[in-house]
Amino acid sequence: MDAKWHEIFVDFGDDTLMPFPRTTLSRIESKSTVELRGLVSRNAPKLPGVYGMLDATGRLIYVGKSKSLRNRLLSYFMPTNTDEKAGRIVQAAEAIVWEKQPSDFGALLREQMLIRRWQPRLNVVGMPKRQQQAFVCIGNAPAEHFYLNKQFDPDAAGCHGPFHGMGNLHRAVEILNRLYLLRDCNQKTPMMYSDQLQLFDLELRAGCVRQEIRTCLAPCLPSCSRQNYGEQVEKALRFLNGASVEVLAQVEQQMARAAAGQHFEHAARMRDDLKILKWLSNRLASFKRAREQYSFIYTVQGCDGRDIWYLIRKGGVEHAIAKPKNASQWRSARTDLEHWHENSQSVGSGFLRYEETIGLVTAWFQKNREELRETQAVQDMSTAWEPY
Repeated sequence: MDAKWHEIFVDFGDDTLMPFPRTTLSRIESKSTVELRGLVSRNAPKLPGVYGMLDATGRLIYVGKSKSLRNRLLSYFMPTNTDEKAGRIVQAAEAIVWEKQPSDFGALLREQMLIRRWQPRLNVVGMPKRQQQAFVCIGNAPAEHFYLNKQFDPDAAGCHGPFHGMGNLHRAVEILNRLYLLRDCNQKTPMMYSDQLQLFDLELRAGCVRQEIRTCLAPCLPSCSRQNYGEQVEKALRFLNGASVEVLAQVEQQMARAAAGQHFEHAARMRDDLKILKWLSNRLASFKRAREQYSFIYTVQGCDGRDIWYLIRKGGVEHAIAKPKNASQWRSARTDLEHWHENSQSVGSGFLRYEETIGLVTAWFQKNREELRETQAVQDMSTAWEPY
């Protein structure tokens, strides 16, 4: 079970994407922010890594990462940060811990893992909405629908993210459930498909007005079959997988009809809905491209000479091994490469799920396009040893 922020902090825990022995966790503490700043200045290295803020009770309240730990941590103590997010974090902290990483990419991956494992309260609550993130999911049988989840949901039929902007995400889920005629009621609401046998012939009523205004197939009533509802779920999954934009044309047509009928307020709402859906659709399309194009080995040079091969499949990091430096190390690495390459399904194979990091990887290569030159297909790297 993942740890929670309310547990007393001792250590970050294992790093599943670190093929080298972990560096010792560093820690400084003081009740004085002035003294804490001095300790950072004297002890924190100008190297990539992750850091954590601990409160007076010894609980991990915030996790971050940086290319330069010292510079990032010192930025929290700037006088201009008093009323900002950084100021609120450092005011609540009485201890700081950090762990060095060989690269900025490694620190980014480690940060995501730690936030998921510990769920520090200042990473997930109490910050402006623009700082929060969530996964967009389709699931919750027997009547699947769109919903948001703060973490990757392995039980969902479809789950992509994480995306930033909780306001837009909540609105997008509401719009998509309406357009695809999917329910948005409480999971405890019983479902009654028309092809489902009932013991008693009871007259049932929907718990909301969506069935009456024709924005839901109402699986809570015997008004649609499981097959009909399932067809809508399949269409919704195609959108979530970035393979369909039909719903955008549907909203554009609704907006045009409303404007032609001089229902300008309704047309304005449709315009706002379309803007949000295009925003989400563009991000889902980038995930789709990553799943189709990003299956390779990514070589990342470590600032301390510890170079790493990140094994990426369908846009997500599944495994990491140390880059070999001689023929003996290469033989060992090749065994790992072949084992990973042959296990096309990551579940149960000892690797991470690619879906958990696809958002991070997509954003990384969009921001650092030149890094794609450091990638190579596993077939090319597993055929022969080339000295470095």
